[in-house]
Order: sequence, then structure tokens, then C-alpha cells
Amino acid sequence: PSIDVVSALRESLKPNKNYIFYCQSCGDIVVKDRKFLRVLPLPSENWSDLVEEWCCHPDPFARSTLHPQHGDCFLGDTFFLLNSGNDSHVPASPMAGHHKSKENTRVFCKRCKTMLGETVSPDTIKYYVTEVIIQPAEGSFHPIPRSQFVQSMVAQCLLELSSAKSTFRFTIKGENGKTYILIWLLNSDTLLVESLGSSSSHSVFTLFGDILTPTSGVGTWNAVKVLYQPCIKCRNKELVDAWENDMGVHPLKFPSETCLELSLILDLSTASLPPSLRCMNSFQVRNSFC
Repeated sequence: PSIDVVSALRESLKPNKNYIFYCQSCGDIVVKDRKFLRVLPLPSENWSDLVEEWCCHPDPFARSTLHPQHGDCFLGDTFFLLNSGNDSHVPASPMAGHHKSKENTRVFCKRCKTMLGETVSPDTIKYYVTEVIIQPAEGSFHPIPRSQFVQSMVAQCLLELSSAKSTFRFTIKGENGKTYILIWLLNSDTLLVESLGSSSSHSVFTLFGDILTPTSGVGTWNAVKVLYQPCIKCRNKELVDAWENDMGVHPLKFPSETCLELSLILDLSTASLPPSLRCMNSFQVRNSFC
């Protein structure tokens, strides 16, 4: 994948530059020509749970909310928060109304109806990094194949968190709170080498119909190697419970549909490996492009 397009948000978003936000699925403009005065990282989602360990008096942040002002962009692990303000390009279909119902807080693309994020408050929207492409206003939109984009963004989240927090186990959760996948980052320096025309190359890189293939000779791809367990339909429930109660496991939240896409990507990649390399203990093995 193109590093210029699929780059870490913390590196690509800069203050005092104009950006356009596109729906990754269809290319429709979500937010047009937005300039940020501040681009700030948010603390991890469970930071408030640790306040009692830090303070000897009642929680001083209990009534505080970290909501961005109009010139702010707040970056989370898998999302960013924007102030919707009076931006006419922010999705505002009836399905994305500002109601108390969880179903009605979801934000959809006006054109393709893909879920892009959620309304956090009447003037704050959370966009997931797997659903939106951010590019400088002076550039042009270049579509990226869906499965390629999803696995690239997830791989980047794993790399950034493992580096910053020395965390190597992750739960992939939907916005509905369900756990879909358990992921264990095995290593981050895998290099895949494929020769055009070989049976393995054909099975791996044409599996989704949108992964780049070398036009001639040998192609190389950087990848992370992960172990994973699917948790759909209550599979591996005991292991899920153990991981969710373990402080060393970091939760990553994405739209439920994206979690299902990622599960399919993992399963198809595992199926493309030789049988002897598909499992390690009870986990399945997967190479994810980064």
C-alpha cells in the first residue's frame, strides 16, 4: 500500500494545513477543506478507570469531557474526534440523527450509506480510521482497494500501540461492544517475497481481487505476523473472558461491519498458507500488510 496515502494519522495530520476527508468506500467528500489549529492525541480509552489509583481524593475529571472545539482534531487509537460545527459536508442523514438511541448515533456516508463513525455529542463526531481517507486539500483523491486499506490501517494500529505501550495482545471489538477477534502480534518485521506466476503468489495476492501483484519478476511486501482467534458466535468464550480481564490486553474498537471484514481477511489469508504454517498452538497464523 502507498505510504503517502495510508500513513499514520499522528504523522500525516498537521496544524494549519487544509484537509479533505473522503469516505474510503466510495470517495464521497465527508468533510471539505478543514484547517486544524490543534492536532492532539487522546489518552487511551480506559484512562479514567485508573484515576482512582492516581488520586487520593474524588475523581477531579468526573465532570470533564474531552470534546474538540472547531479548530481541533483529537486522535484516539482507532478514531479521531472532530467538531461538526456548521460544516454542511458532515453526514447528516436521518439515520445519523442526534438521538439518545445507540442505533441513531451512528454516522453514515450520504452516498453509499457506509457507517463512518458515531456522534459523541451534539457537536462532536467520532470517525474511525478504517472508514475515512484524509488528504491535503491541494491533492486529489486516489481510491485504495477496501481490503488493502483495512488491513493496512489495522496493522498500523497494532504497530503504534505495541511500540508505545509494549502491548502485544489486542481484542478487536465492534461499536456494539461485541468482541470479534483476539489478536496476538508475533513480529513486525516480516518481509513477504513473491514471484509472479507462482501458485502461492496467485492464491495470496488475488484472493480478494484487489491486492497489488507484481507486474513482472519478484514483488516484496512489508507485513506483520499475527496470531488470532475468531470470537464470532461465542467461539472461544472462556479465552475472551480471560483476555478482557487482563490489563495487558488492549481493546481496539471499529465498526462491526469492519470487524467482520477483518475476520474474513484473516481467515482467507490463513487458508492461503501451507497447512503446516496455519496454526501455532491453538491460534491461527496470518500475515497482514502494513
